[in-house]
Amino acid sequence: MVDEQIAARGIDDPRVLAAMRTVPRDRFVPAESRHEAYEDHPIPIGFGQTISQPYIVAFMTEALRLEPGSTVLEIGVGSGYQSAVLAEIASKVYGVEIVEPLASRAIETLAALGYTNVHVRVGDGNEGWPEHAPYDRVLVAASAPGEIPPALIEQLRDGGIIVIPVGEWNQDLHVLRKRGDDLETLATIGVRFVPLVKKG
Repeated sequence: MVDEQIAARGIDDPRVLAAMRTVPRDRFVPAESRHEAYEDHPIPIGFGQTISQPYIVAFMTEALRLEPGSTVLEIGVGSGYQSAVLAEIASKVYGVEIVEPLASRAIETLAALGYTNVHVRVGDGNEGWPEHAPYDRVLVAASAPGEIPPALIEQLRDGGIIVIPVGEWNQDLHVLRKRGDDLETLATIGVRFVPLVKKG
């Protein structure tokens, strides 16, 4: 998977490639889909949600430009796969998932695999997790329809990077660095994510 689907498509950060080789994707997909676990496409995980394709997970992780001491806010934990990949590189990962059964399943899987630096709670991702802010990096695994939720920008430290898909049908993955009150665009690519859900 890593050689053919990720490294061959331009992902070259050795820490990202090592993380993708280390995390067992089959543990994060439903049992009936495990035969597809290492194919390069999203897989449904229930409740209208999916686990992202491996290339996109690797691309987003590389785009964050993680450092070993980084604290990451992840919005849209889903199965916990992206959380585990982040946790292989970052110091701490704080994940928010709005669907309670998915959050519970992710917590169980991450604990079973020995990840002690990932913390997951049920909540509205639009609100972030202010108690642990500011974050060095923010990764959002669901698309914001028109604008980036202000709380996520507020909780990102100055100089930090946020990676987030924006748009409804025609989505772009934005890689942005916070510079004071402004966001500097570092990169964009076309993507397709499930929408960022609001509570209520």
